[in-house]
Amino acid sequence: MSSTATSPAARPAPGPGTERITFAQGLRDSMVVARRNLLRMLRIPEVVLFGLFQPVMFVVLFSYVFGGSIDVPGAGTDPGAYRELLMGGIFAQTVAFATAGAAAGIAEDMQKGIIDRFRSLPMARGAVLTGRTFADLVQTAMTLLVLAIVALLVGWRVHEGLLNALAAFGLLLLFGYSFAWVGALIGLSVRSPEAATSSGLVWLFPLTFVSIAFVPSENMVGWLQPVAEWNPFSATVLAVRELFGNLPAGYEAPDAWPMQNPVLASLLCSIAIILVFRTLAVRKYRLASG
Repeated sequence: MSSTATSPAARPAPGPGTERITFAQGLRDSMVVARRNLLRMLRIPEVVLFGLFQPVMFVVLFSYVFGGSIDVPGAGTDPGAYRELLMGGIFAQTVAFATAGAAAGIAEDMQKGIIDRFRSLPMARGAVLTGRTFADLVQTAMTLLVLAIVALLVGWRVHEGLLNALAAFGLLLLFGYSFAWVGALIGLSVRSPEAATSSGLVWLFPLTFVSIAFVPSENMVGWLQPVAEWNPFSATVLAVRELFGNLPAGYEAPDAWPMQNPVLASLLCSIAIILVFRTLAVRKYRLASG
């Protein structure tokens, strides 16, 4: 770690009578940690490339294998309508699956003792996790960009203008950032990167598939429908579909409150997840490094 003016090591270690670390210093520490993780991603590009492969594969498989067999409310089995409806689910699934990468990365840093090295520096305790989650957010944004290009190639289009499209991507990034904090807590709670990866994925599959991401809730068995409709993942999926203009003309949202107010529901859920899991993760970090 460099001892330049931007490094946490440039400040004297806090001792009796010293001032507490300010918000600006904590933010600067977070950016130093984020830069370290982004440089690491650049030096190991295969990690980023393999992270791109899965969502691209989902786009191609679901578009051309299931595109003509799933009934879209208001559009029948039109493959084009399903491709447009599908992309909101793929985008949301992609940012949610970034949880596993965040969990594995933090678990690896714990295992190698890098977290202990950060702990020995006079830096804000929450900066290590904030920096890591910010770096994950940058990687998620890059993945979304590539995924959007692939989606355009298979026929996906935006119909509600640039501002609404930017708002949709903003919602997706906020949702992804909230799940990065879930990954941070998982990474601090397990003993190895392998366990972190498994723990980060095992609950994501039911979360994403018991939702309206790939099939309408009315196509599910009766007791699963309210589960899917109140799933925060479903709210984000429907919100971005509305903002992109990817809902068919005859589509009618289910009566559940999140389905009637998807943008607001997605915002509230993402903010709540960040507040809860950031608090738990920072507390876990302090206990682990105490």
